Amino acid sequence: MAYETIEFKLERGIARLTFNRPERLNSFTVAMHEEVADALSRLDGARVLVITGAGRGFCAGQDLNDRAVAPGEAVDLGHSVETWYNPLIRRIVSLPFPVVAQVNGVAAGAGANIALACDIVVAARSARFIQSFASIGLIPDSGGTWVLPRLVGQARALGLALTAEPLTADKAADWGLIWKAVDDDRLAEEVDMLAEGFAAAPTRGLARIKAMIRESWGHSLDEELDLQRDAMRELGFSEDYREGVAAFMAKRKPKFTGR
Repeated sequence: MAYETIEFKLERGIARLTFNRPERLNSFTVAMHEEVADALSRLDGARVLVITGAGRGFCAGQDLNDRAVAPGEAVDLGHSVETWYNPLIRRIVSLPFPVVAQVNGVAAGAGANIALACDIVVAARSARFIQSFASIGLIPDSGGTWVLPRLVGQARALGLALTAEPLTADKAADWGLIWKAVDDDRLAEEVDMLAEGFAAAPTRGLARIKAMIRESWGHSLDEELDLQRDAMRELGFSEDYREGVAAFMAKRKPKFTGR
């Protein structure tokens, strides 16, 4: 499939998805949703996914010029959310390997929450996170009302959602909203190092870490201890565990296959 609104490539286990509508700060249209969904169906062989934006923005959320969600018309926004944004968030969260958001500029509205759905968020210091929904009478969708209080607490979540004030990358990192903020000229290098590390790591174990931490909100300690037992039993029989131990004993670098 030839893409017009995104760029996608998969090399050496590293998949890279770039929102590519820089003239509109990479805001979403139906066509862009369709292309993103297609790209995310082509991840066979991937061991890490990097999501970023072209130009000076990561993603400004929904393009309000798209007639599917145009304001002032009788439009079912719930249909747009259910058809496009919810499946996208669910797909990112459920991928069996790490997903890294490389936030190179403004991440607003659904764009901010798409970034926050990723497992690791690295942002340029010039980036801003904006829960812009209240400005047009909406609620933080794409997981926003769920993820914000879990990452920064209720008081800060309410402040971000009700005021729609931009949050700097440095403050986002200080608050625990993202993994880290780095100088703009170091962003690509930082993310490349992460991606290369994940692509060479024991993918099966990383997938279990990702799933268990995300699902732990709904478990008691006793339940989680039992799940940890089961995961350790499963991973103890994996090829990567045997390779990791063998490499440690031989004082050599491990060669993980993800199995």
